[in-house]
Amino acid sequence: MHKPNRSLFHLTMGITDQKSKKEEEHLLISKPLRLILLQNGNLVLRSFFFIIGFSVGLFLCLQLKAFHMSATNTQQTLWSTLLFNHSTTLEIKQDLLQHNMTDQELFTKISSLSSPSSWFWRRHNNDEKMVVKVAFMFLTGGGLPLADLWDKFFQGHEGFYSIYVHTHPSFQEHYPETSVFYSRSIPSQAVYWGTSTMVDAERRLLANALLDESNQRFVLLSDSCIPLFNFTTIYDYLTGTNLSYIGSFDDPRKPGRGRYNPKMYPQINITHWRKGSQWFETTRELALNIIEDTVYYKIFDQYCKPPCYMDEHYIPTFVHMLHGEMSANRSLTWVDWSRGGPHPGRFIWSDVTDEFINRIRFTDKCPYYGRDGENITSSKCVLFARKFTKETLEPLLRISPLVLGFGP
Repeated sequence: MHKPNRSLFHLTMGITDQKSKKEEEHLLISKPLRLILLQNGNLVLRSFFFIIGFSVGLFLCLQLKAFHMSATNTQQTLWSTLLFNHSTTLEIKQDLLQHNMTDQELFTKISSLSSPSSWFWRRHNNDEKMVVKVAFMFLTGGGLPLADLWDKFFQGHEGFYSIYVHTHPSFQEHYPETSVFYSRSIPSQAVYWGTSTMVDAERRLLANALLDESNQRFVLLSDSCIPLFNFTTIYDYLTGTNLSYIGSFDDPRKPGRGRYNPKMYPQINITHWRKGSQWFETTRELALNIIEDTVYYKIFDQYCKPPCYMDEHYIPTFVHMLHGEMSANRSLTWVDWSRGGPHPGRFIWSDVTDEFINRIRFTDKCPYYGRDGENITSSKCVLFARKFTKETLEPLLRISPLVLGFGP
């Protein structure tokens, strides 16, 4: 039997052992390297995912912030839009004062508005936030020298009044942004004393104020007018009755019936002829009737020339003829005719005292017809007074907290 060659076997085993040792040495050397490479690879991979995650997180954070800001702005916009009363309403309406409509276009637009009774019905049934507002309409040839006094008067009552100013179209407004008169001028035209342009300005003020259906009472004031009571007293007085306050009386003298033009007959008879103060306070219903009139306005415009003054006769005669039951037949604006002459007396710094103002405030007694049908005798017969010059502003501001009930 042939025996294996042990030398060859040992040689083969030696070679195999050497290869195994080399492979083991190779493995021993390669393992740390692979471990290092693997660790570096994991580090790179983790860094890559970290960068991706950070970028995605940053992007989402920015998107969420932008969404939050957008949602907040949307919420604020919706909230401002939903509010009907208070200062937000005034800011919204303020942008509507300037327009390009002619007087005729404006009057036509007013005629298409809903009736006052319809507005009150909607207020009663649908929207508790619909507030009755009083429109204060200032007719002036320039600025308002007593604006600071009126600012004090209106302060704290935002949402219950509207302001409209008719001034000369060339007048440059200078009221501060904090003033109630800031940006409250309507599209105006020049006014000349003793002509029909005075009535045109009054009707223009009424029409612009009628655009806001929440305006239910309308007061015409001059640049020399002052309030005789605080806002709450005047507001309650005006909104507590269904009557307008338009002075209208039959004056048999030359400055009265003597101004009647027979060419107005037969539409206007001399027995219809009336005279009164141009400074009126009216309900929305009567204001609409004045704006919608085309028949009697044209007659006055054609035949009432100086010494007939349209602003003293047109509205008093028109209301007496067609709507007498809607007026208390007296003005709420006090003037001093005791000095005689064609114009009422003017007041200066030395005239303004507590006693003087209180004499005006409680000068008489008169009937007051409440909205609920109650008829009472009131000691408040006038709510405003004129003609107070610019120099009376300082003493008026001084006495207003104790005497007039507003300020300082």
